[in-house]
Amino acid sequence: MNNRLEEIRKQKQITQEELATVLEVSRQTISSLEKGRYNPSIMLAFKIARYFNMSIEEIFIYEEEDKDAR
Repeated sequence: MNNRLEEIRKQKQITQEELATVLEVSRQTISSLEKGRYNPSIMLAFKIARYFNMSIEEIFIYEEEDKDAR
């Protein structure tokens, strides 16, 4: 799953540390999310979307696997 979290966070001029504090997660969690190494729980995705006043789909981009590639 891809995401626009880093782009959106920087547009709002918020540091990873500030976002982590608001969301009650570690800064490392924010970093891992932004780098695509970690997919958020549904609860965390909702918290992020609410914080930025956006829909989950505006932040997180789900792309289905190509069924022929399986």
